[in-house]
Amino acid sequence: MQTTLLVLLIASCPAHAFTNLFSSPRASVALNAKQNAFSRDLRFKGAVAFRPVQETSYFEGSELSSDKKVRAQQLVEAAVNVAKKRDGDQKLFIQTVTEVATSLGPLFAETEEYYFAFKHMLEPEQLHQFRVPWVDDAGRTRVQRGFRVQFSSALGPYKGGLRYHPSVGVDTIKFLGFEQVFKNALTTLNLGGGKGGSDFDPKGKSEAEIMRFCQSFMTALEPYIGPNRDVPAGDIGVGGREIGYLFGQYKRLNQGRFEGVLTGKSADWGGSYVRPEATGWGCVFFAEEAMRDLKGEKIKNKRCALSGSGNVATFAAQQLLKLGAVPVTFSDSSGTIYEPEGFTAEKLDLLMKVKAIRGARLTDYAAKSPSSTYHASSRPWCVVENIDLAFPCATQNELDEQDASSLIKAGCTGVFEGANMPTTPGAVEILEAGGCVFGPAKAANAGGVAVSGLEMAQNAQMVQWTEAEVEAKLRAIMIEIYHQCADCAETYHERSALKEGANIAGFLKVAAALREQGAV
Repeated sequence: MQTTLLVLLIASCPAHAFTNLFSSPRASVALNAKQNAFSRDLRFKGAVAFRPVQETSYFEGSELSSDKKVRAQQLVEAAVNVAKKRDGDQKLFIQTVTEVATSLGPLFAETEEYYFAFKHMLEPEQLHQFRVPWVDDAGRTRVQRGFRVQFSSALGPYKGGLRYHPSVGVDTIKFLGFEQVFKNALTTLNLGGGKGGSDFDPKGKSEAEIMRFCQSFMTALEPYIGPNRDVPAGDIGVGGREIGYLFGQYKRLNQGRFEGVLTGKSADWGGSYVRPEATGWGCVFFAEEAMRDLKGEKIKNKRCALSGSGNVATFAAQQLLKLGAVPVTFSDSSGTIYEPEGFTAEKLDLLMKVKAIRGARLTDYAAKSPSSTYHASSRPWCVVENIDLAFPCATQNELDEQDASSLIKAGCTGVFEGANMPTTPGAVEILEAGGCVFGPAKAANAGGVAVSGLEMAQNAQMVQWTEAEVEAKLRAIMIEIYHQCADCAETYHERSALKEGANIAGFLKVAAALREQGAV
């Protein structure tokens, strides 16, 4: 049985042309909110106005203050309370809603229309939950839960990854999907936001079991996706192998139709070069531009602590080495590996080969590298005494207040999120108070979805760009994303407030689209 939760009716997704993705100049995303299309005509006509007839209940029956700062706080609290009233048990979703709403306070104070637009965005357009039965190698039938949240198609087809991990549930995919809406808006590409996955754990499973699960998952997911409707990609637990199995089953279900319904495919059959590297490389490109603009510094010779040891972390380290930086740590769920003199290209290659072996841990690398030290049950932030830059690339809420204090004490001047929401709100406050440049995930790790968008463009044109071409486009997009964030931050806060700038820039673009498309 399949259960589809139709949360809101949505309008049909418009046609999208991918052939002119790079024709818009930087000004195509309004960086001065007062000149934004949404601001030029805030009052909607007739039934499509965001301002409902009666909204007093959201303000606890009290009048809004005439003081802008107080009014901003009232409206932020009201927006968060809307989410808590509906989804109070979804802690990750409430955390990201609170973070975004707090950044948008100055906009809410400028006009309540922004508040109502934001409230509109809190509800996903559709949320699908389905059963995924599969047979293990012992012949036993097992059942997992599958999910796909289609949060917003205001800017284009839903776009976001699929995650296979025991922690996946409605809360996780709603948090990730909500973040994805604003992240995709920053890429300059025509992409909506979505996310999905399953509580299936690929660890310890055979190749045949993973294939059978992927085929069953796609059978359940297929009715909801398409190249101009929803284009999933990979995430934790879903790499090139899993994308291949999913794509093969999609073709099987659609009489061999070969189309760009998934990204992250092999470059040998419809994928894009640089897709595996994109999130890590993009994060470093963002960090490079931020440090140049805000600190007047280059990344060369900077000692860099990285968490995680998957694609994001290892390819970030690869790009750091190209720029002359010195990556010194990686981590997994068991502990941290530390190279006091830094990872060389050869040592990084050894680490990647070790991690490519199914079930391998960082202790296996430590056994092969006598210059390294392994710190069990420790995260990188408290292991290194002197550090310049940090790249949390593992998972959400991995860098807390204690870790942030340790980084400041170690001399860290920049933290750039390679994972989704890896830094707790309290830690962000400590980092910013300590003068640290903070690159938020929805901006700093947007390289993955950016190259996914480029893969969609190549599929639509039936062409394949070279690795050099894709890398150049990725670098240009990440630099553009940085300046969108910094310019919006400068308008409403200060130029270094990149978290606030990212939220505002992404929100303004989505709000403008919602305004023009009506009550959908």
